[in-house]
Amino acid sequence: MNLFPRSIMHSLIHCLGIILVSTSFQLHAAEKPNIVFFFIDDLGWTDLGYMGSEYYETPHIDALAEQSMIFTDAYANAPNCAPSRACLMSGKYTPRHGIYTVGDPARGNNKQRKLEPIENETVLADEFVTIAEALQGNGYTTASMGKWHLGDDPKTQGFDINIAGREWGSPSGGGYHSPYKYPELVNEEPGEYLTDRLTTEACNFIKDNQEGPFFLYLTHYAVHTPIQGKEELVAKYQQKQATENHNNAKYAAMVESVDDSVGRVLDVVKECGLDDNTIVLFFSDNGGYGGATSNAPLRGAKGMLYEGGIREPLLIKWPGVTAANQRCSEPVIGIDLYPTLLEMTDTPTPSGVELDGLSLCSLLRDHESSLDRPALFWHFPCYLQGKGDPHGGPFRTTPAGAIRMGNWKLIEWFETGRRELYNLESDLGEETDLSKSHPEDLKRLHDAMVEWRNAVNAPIPTTPNPQYRADRK
Repeated sequence: MNLFPRSIMHSLIHCLGIILVSTSFQLHAAEKPNIVFFFIDDLGWTDLGYMGSEYYETPHIDALAEQSMIFTDAYANAPNCAPSRACLMSGKYTPRHGIYTVGDPARGNNKQRKLEPIENETVLADEFVTIAEALQGNGYTTASMGKWHLGDDPKTQGFDINIAGREWGSPSGGGYHSPYKYPELVNEEPGEYLTDRLTTEACNFIKDNQEGPFFLYLTHYAVHTPIQGKEELVAKYQQKQATENHNNAKYAAMVESVDDSVGRVLDVVKECGLDDNTIVLFFSDNGGYGGATSNAPLRGAKGMLYEGGIREPLLIKWPGVTAANQRCSEPVIGIDLYPTLLEMTDTPTPSGVELDGLSLCSLLRDHESSLDRPALFWHFPCYLQGKGDPHGGPFRTTPAGAIRMGNWKLIEWFETGRRELYNLESDLGEETDLSKSHPEDLKRLHDAMVEWRNAVNAPIPTTPNPQYRADRK
């Protein structure tokens, strides 16, 4: 015997269905997105197929680009590894944490340095709350796999898992081929390729943590020196027609191994049914190394504040938000990724932490919007040896600072006070110095850079080097 008329039963069933659907929706909406962050070392702006390379083959990264927002004017915070990584992890410009360069700030011939450079930190101090620590506090399982370069162990800075990360800036001690010994990554047998092994570890991490949420920071040592590719890939590119700017078979092999890594990792994300709830970022820590690749049409290379040293490929795929294959020309920089990931994951800014970057979420929702940011800044009060100084010197860079404001860019050299002004809209290759023909723009940018330096307490080297010899060639 029915206790309720059929019409009432139907209403009850209907209401129950609504409750169940609503509850299911709320649970789904409450799911935190996973994060896969590919951070590549020394990869140049044009070293990818989607950026125009006809020699390097990157089909998996190109496919990711078709699903992502492509940032055409993305920058590293420094022209070399350690400071760029410190800015990424801390969300702060270099003067805030004091990591300006890799190791010794007085690199090169002592007799050729006019100034004593600013002292350099080599370890990211514990006082800085990293993006990993922030995400960890929001329930994320965090893993760093590959290059760390900010201290002995990323597990002291918010990572639950560390594979192969130490203070090392390159794998030159053991190279890319086993046998090698890294933290939690030892292989005494010859022949394994480091990029492949890190990829396997990353895939296993995703499988083991597919219930989520997780933050995978896959920070490959590749394509940093030593330039060592897998033999079969090197042979492949030796048989391929090179181009004027891209013609290094060993480097091309390394780029393809990175591309294979992206493909394997994202395949596992799909196999685990996580594709619709996984944010993917692809970025590089500084420009391509001039001894291995060309950054043309950009001027310069790794170690320089010209575009070739700091402009990077950046892809961000945010499922359900970013429109596929959209290009955004808004200038953005590494420190922006910290607040971006906080907003994407509804992670509160850690107590007492002030971030220098801006969230890119508004751009990811609408690529034609603007951050309304006055300018981007770089501060590099150090010396880097190596060819590349445009004024005929023996350094890739002498102490310098830079600012990009709109389409204008200013570089100031602290040894001489020389200032160079470029309009990147009409002169992407920074070939024509407009400092004399546009004095008002020069003053406007320099005043803004000085104001910023004062705000962040950026030290400028002024002490003469007593060992300097002006006649030293």
